[in-house]
Formats: sequence, C-alpha cells, structure tokens
Amino acid sequence: MYRTKSGEEIFVIDGHTHLWDGSPANQKNIHGKQFIECFYAYHSNLSPPSEKWPKEKFEKYDAKTMYDDLFIHGYDDMAILQPTYLTDFYKNGFNTTEQNSALKKSHPERFILNGAFDPRDGNKGIEELHAKCERYHLKGVKLYTAEWRGESKGYKLTDRDSYKFIEAAQKYGIKNLHVHKGPTIIPLNRDAFDVADIDDVATSFQDLNFIVEHCGLPRLDDFCWIATQETNVYGGLAVALPFIHTRPRYFGHVMAELLFWLGPDKLVYGSDYGIWTPKWLIDKFMAFEIPDDLAKETGSSLTLENKTKILGLNAARLYGIDVADQKKKIQAAGGYAHLSAAAHSPQ
Repeated sequence: MYRTKSGEEIFVIDGHTHLWDGSPANQKNIHGKQFIECFYAYHSNLSPPSEKWPKEKFEKYDAKTMYDDLFIHGYDDMAILQPTYLTDFYKNGFNTTEQNSALKKSHPERFILNGAFDPRDGNKGIEELHAKCERYHLKGVKLYTAEWRGESKGYKLTDRDSYKFIEAAQKYGIKNLHVHKGPTIIPLNRDAFDVADIDDVATSFQDLNFIVEHCGLPRLDDFCWIATQETNVYGGLAVALPFIHTRPRYFGHVMAELLFWLGPDKLVYGSDYGIWTPKWLIDKFMAFEIPDDLAKETGSSLTLENKTKILGLNAARLYGIDVADQKKKIQAAGGYAHLSAAAHSPQ
C-alpha cells in the first residue's frame, strides 16, 4: 500500500514479477549463462547504487526474499507472477507456472498466477494449456515470442499455430495476454520481439486484452501507433520505469508519448522483479512530473489520479479485482500489520 503525505491510499498491483532460477547449477548451456548475465547488466546499469544486488543473489533468490521485497519493504498490494520457461537454456526452466504456483498457494490474497503457452508445442501444448487452466484457474498468460525451441529462434503471434493457441486460450477462460515486446536479451534475437504482430491479433480477438510488456521499447513509436487504434492493447511499464533514475528526461519522453497516444487508462505498472524492486521505483514515480516542455507539447500529465490508475486500478479492472474487497482479504491475512499509522510512503 502506498500512502501519500496527505493520506490518500493507492492500491498497487505489480503487473510483472518473477521467481526465477538462473543459477549456474540450473544453467543447461552457455545460453543460460548469457541470459542471466544480460539481465544482471540491466539491473546494474539502471538501478541506484543502493539497490544493486550481489550477482549470486540475483541469479537465485528465495520466495521469502521476494515476498518481503514486494509487500513488506515495497508498496505492492498484489503481484502478477509471469512465467518464462526457457527450457532450452535452463534444466528445470527459468521461471515456470508450476514453480510459481507454490507462492500463489502460500499467499493467495497477494498473487495472481499466470500461465504460458508456445504454439510450437502443437496439440500436446493445447492439451497442457487446458490442464493448467483447469488446475490453476488462469486468467492470463505470458508469451515470449523470441524464446528458442530447438532450431527455432522465435515465432510470431500471426503464425497459423499461434491463432490456434489464442483461440484455445480464449475458450479456456484466458482474458489477458501479456506479450514480451521489449529490449532483447542475449542470446535471443531482437527482431523476434518486434511489436508488429500485435496489430493483427488484437483486431482478430476483440474480447481479449493484449498487455504489451515493456511497451514495445525500443519500438515506442510503432507500439503507440498500434495501441491508439486497438482498444484492447495496453502498455506494460516494466523496463521503461527504471529509466526514471538513470535517464529521467528519456523516461519523461516515454511517458509523455504513452499518455498522449494511449491515455492513463491503458498503462500498467510493473517492477520486473527481480531485475528491479518496487520500493525505489514507486518512490521515484510518485515524485516524478513530466518536464514542462514535453507536457506542453503533448498535453500529458502525471496527476495523482493518473498515477493511481497506472499503479493498480487498471490492472484491477483487467483481472476483475474488487479493490475494497481485496484490501479486506489482505488485512484479514495480516498483510498490513507492518504498516504504521504514519506509513512509510514519503510523498
């Protein structure tokens, strides 16, 4: 929970979190080593010095560390667990729905569990998706179009098999498709994350929501032109947010463009934990204002109302969460016991 100095409470849903294992013991080959080291470079280069982790902790942290960082030290009220399997790189997978489900089971009031699918898995993959939806009652999936699978180095959402999986996901009750469309990670191919295939599937599946994680960076213009046309396309702010520290004007440019084209109702906060932790991100976000010249040109502003939508209300709407009811569930589970009357939110 984030509380402003004047007492407003902001319900925070972290739209992009992971409990991963990138440790050497789990690395299947050189690519597993390259992948986690690339993540660590993002972490090291974009985090404040006080927030940088030792590499060993970054490679594999435990569930308690994650819970404390999100909900005790950080301001998250809820978090969405987004799996990234990468079974070609990691022996037991990098971050799977099955592994994440233990966190969901331990703290059902805190976590939203998402699944995943890969259209290259064929009919067996559709059967597995059905089984996971039945077991976990999934409302969302994370798609990683640049993931390697054997000789294949990625796929497009517009592929024929992708359409079969999206149709199946919709049939099984999936509503939200979180698609990684952002910076590349070594050794994955940059073009496999191209945002262009969002356009066609969003038009074809009007009853589904497509949350474009990392808002298409570095293809911000392409993403904005698509998302302004497609009413069911949203922007996930993970990866964009940490630039608030190292490149605040660049972050201001990104936010001004997103607000101009999409508006505040179609943007979703995400920390990308464990690349970054939510406390410093939200502290800086709440204190941030778009530079005057950019605000004047685009008519964009980060008002308290807009920040409240971005930090939690938009995700709550996408996942059908009653915020007042959810607060009661968290309180009943002792989730707000650490908060004093004065609160720990500085703004």
